[in-house]
Amino acid sequence: MSSAARARPLLPLWAAVPASAIAGVLLDVAFPAVGWWPMAFVSVAVALVCLIGRRFGGAFLAGLAYGLAFYLMNVDFTAAWVGPVPWLALAGFESLFVAGGAALIALAYRWAPLIVRRPGGRIIATALLVAGLWTAREAVTGGFPYGGFPWGRVGTSQVSGPFAEVVSWTGTSGLTFLVVGIAAAGIELVRGAGRSRRRMRWAPAAALLAAAAALAVLPAWGTTPTGSIRVAGIQGNGPAGYFDTRQAGDILKSQLDATRPVFDASDIDVVLWPEGSVDLDPRTSPTAAAALDLITRELDAPLLANRIEQRGEAYFNTSFLWNDGIEQTYDKRNPVPFGEYVPDRAFYAALAPDLIGMIGRDYTPGSNSPVFDVNGVRAGLAICFDVIYDALVWEGAHAGAEVYLFQTNNADFRGTDENLQQLAVARLRAIETGRAVVNLSTVGTSQVIGPNGATIQGLPADEPGHLLTDVPLRAGLTPAVVLGAGIGAVLSWGSVAALAAAGVVVRMRASRAGNAETPAP
Repeated sequence: MSSAARARPLLPLWAAVPASAIAGVLLDVAFPAVGWWPMAFVSVAVALVCLIGRRFGGAFLAGLAYGLAFYLMNVDFTAAWVGPVPWLALAGFESLFVAGGAALIALAYRWAPLIVRRPGGRIIATALLVAGLWTAREAVTGGFPYGGFPWGRVGTSQVSGPFAEVVSWTGTSGLTFLVVGIAAAGIELVRGAGRSRRRMRWAPAAALLAAAAALAVLPAWGTTPTGSIRVAGIQGNGPAGYFDTRQAGDILKSQLDATRPVFDASDIDVVLWPEGSVDLDPRTSPTAAAALDLITRELDAPLLANRIEQRGEAYFNTSFLWNDGIEQTYDKRNPVPFGEYVPDRAFYAALAPDLIGMIGRDYTPGSNSPVFDVNGVRAGLAICFDVIYDALVWEGAHAGAEVYLFQTNNADFRGTDENLQQLAVARLRAIETGRAVVNLSTVGTSQVIGPNGATIQGLPADEPGHLLTDVPLRAGLTPAVVLGAGIGAVLSWGSVAALAAAGVVVRMRASRAGNAETPAP
């Protein structure tokens, strides 16, 4: 079959664009609250079929439809309290990156068959290149602009799937690569079988199936048990939302009231409160200091809480360990753009003054270590959206964290899927690092998660309550923690380099062919 025939689109553009949009919706179905993880494979496969044979403009349009359909569903929680403008802006902006990535994938489908002629090699090369380019697009959206938005990565949808343990070896980027690679290889196998049964080689199919089966049963990297820590996690369900009606100290009171039922408990090692749990400054408010002292005295354990802290002209989202005063602090490393601070404020205020004016203060990113020493136990920290950033979580493990204590405030997203999506990320972090995670929210859903990603104990959303759990401790670093950044770079940017090299080779061959057809003078 000629290269021109191979380049013919499988679907006309009028069908590819709506099919791509349907595929975007299916990807959202793979995420909580529905959480049907197989839909990620179906979604990716349909999206790729829509790109095969497309030129730049058509691929960009199909990719834009896919991105819009996915993000409009997946991040609809951003419209919960402030209306559609932030939701539409975020979904539209992220979709532009999806569209650009789709155009690159269309180039891969055009050039790969011209570089690798053997059917078996073409199947493998195309699948690897397409998977790498998809992973590269996720890397771009996860880091640019303003620190990026690594939300809705394909790998995150697989926390309940058979390949979840792979994340301990490769990180989330590697899991995304695997899902897209399987879908792309399946498409190429079907296309190869349709071209000619005589030319089709089933050895690549058998090899790919065997590799997928091996990865499905691959155990997570084992970390070393080092004991346990008894954690009292308190979900106060107080008025912690941005627009909730409250007086200063109301959130603190709700947390204190929810803590009282555990006053009779014994052998507690640490009390954990969520993000935004202390709304008075305990250094200047005798009421706040007395409440925190009461807890540490009654339970004979330090309290890990969180508050807004002002230092000079700067504001920080700060977690602190209280034990007869503040002993250790961690400032949120990744404040949310347009949520906790406004980058380039003057520019955006001119575009949407009412919305930008609602964000009255800008949080400063922290730089201190995301690890506390809690009575000899090293606890890794992340505050709310911190959890979606690979580097911060890996930093905690490198600093000796034996357990993770994640604090979050989902009060602004009550009634949406946001807290369940974030919880899925926390579960994947447990598998990735081989460490237990206590994911504690102001309003839920709060859970204690084992090193294997399974729920040990949980609390329902929108109810006050407490978790009292002996949480396992682990030591040792998984390959994902040690090599995850390098693996992600090789898979993504290596694929971009490979695509560029393929383009050069194709053009050189075309140029030589043109010169050969030119008659001599």
